[in-house]
Amino acid sequence: MTPAGDARPPLPRNVKALAAVSFLTDVSSEMIYPLLPVFLTTVLGAGAGAVGTIEGIAESTAALLKLASGWWSDRVRRKPLVLFGYGLAAVARPLMAMAGSAGQVLAVRMADRVGKGVRSSPRDALIADVVEPSQRGRAFGVHRAADNAGAVLGPLIAWALLQRYSMSVRSVMWWAAVPGALAVVVIAVWVREGARSAARSSVPPMRAAAKPVLAPPATISGEFWRYLAVLFLFTLSNSSDAFLLLRATQLGVPVALIPVLWACLSVVKSASSIPGGTLSDRVGRKPLIVGGWIVYSIVYILLATANAAWQLWALFAVYGVYFGLTEGVEKAMVADLVPAERRGAAYGWYNFTVGLGALPASVLFGVVWERWGAAAAFQMGAVIAALAAVAMLLVVREPNARPIGRLSSRSR
Repeated sequence: MTPAGDARPPLPRNVKALAAVSFLTDVSSEMIYPLLPVFLTTVLGAGAGAVGTIEGIAESTAALLKLASGWWSDRVRRKPLVLFGYGLAAVARPLMAMAGSAGQVLAVRMADRVGKGVRSSPRDALIADVVEPSQRGRAFGVHRAADNAGAVLGPLIAWALLQRYSMSVRSVMWWAAVPGALAVVVIAVWVREGARSAARSSVPPMRAAAKPVLAPPATISGEFWRYLAVLFLFTLSNSSDAFLLLRATQLGVPVALIPVLWACLSVVKSASSIPGGTLSDRVGRKPLIVGGWIVYSIVYILLATANAAWQLWALFAVYGVYFGLTEGVEKAMVADLVPAERRGAAYGWYNFTVGLGALPASVLFGVVWERWGAAAAFQMGAVIAALAAVAMLLVVREPNARPIGRLSSRSR
């Protein structure tokens, strides 16, 4: 007989709508992102250090805003923040086509990341607000799968526009505005504000009178802060994926095939996200996260020693498994460790931690690359990731149980 917990009820509308939004947004952003390192280094004449600095500053800017918007979304409606964030990015992103210097690229990337910073934590909280604890991994897995599916289609569209229609890189960037605009429409029409019921939290609710600023440690479990500390250590290994694309061109992958290579990575990310998230609902979050970080470390070691273009295709595919094992699962674990009424702030701290490490990780990676070569940079990343996996095993404990049950029809 099938256990009640295996019934897998249908996911709420917000999860599906926000998955569609992420799909369209990633179609837009991934029409541009795989071409950005080549655009910077060949069209604008920037070096690896500039790529790392631009990506690091952009992500760290987003991190600060993710913290603030997550905290604020616990006190106001989440949907307007999500709508503004996606709308700003949809307007800013195509302006990359007008950039004439690395500084202008930085300005556009920062505007794009401001939008991401405003929307990310409220969006994650909107998802957690409407799903039961036993389905969190699956819900975030579905969201990540849709996001990564967009990352498959976006580069393929870019490749078709470059190859079949002989468009310039700048023209492709302008066309990226179309799916970005559609994403904003989906939010406006189909996303609804979720009920913030403490019953869906696996952590005992706090008393309503407690409303401290930025949810300090007294209101969120110490386990959550230990989790973030270990996550920050891993993030120091996780430099911008722009360096993977630079490594691909370094080993002889043609520029026209870079979007296709990126799409292949995204196929694996999308295909592995739902199984990874669903598995974490059954066996726990920690095994998936540790396993994913180990895969990451191995891939970086092999990237350091790769000497042929064909090896990049295989390594990019394996690298996609790391995302499937960790992206949605890390976010589901946040909801496992915090009370429902502090969910927005918790996702703010989570996204802030990931983004905070992006600047030193990318800048350091770029500096090591320029001074000692790509192999040394990837070896450094592999070592830090392995240390983080060990720390995750030793330092962080999961909640003993995640309640199983169905939400009422009103919450769907």
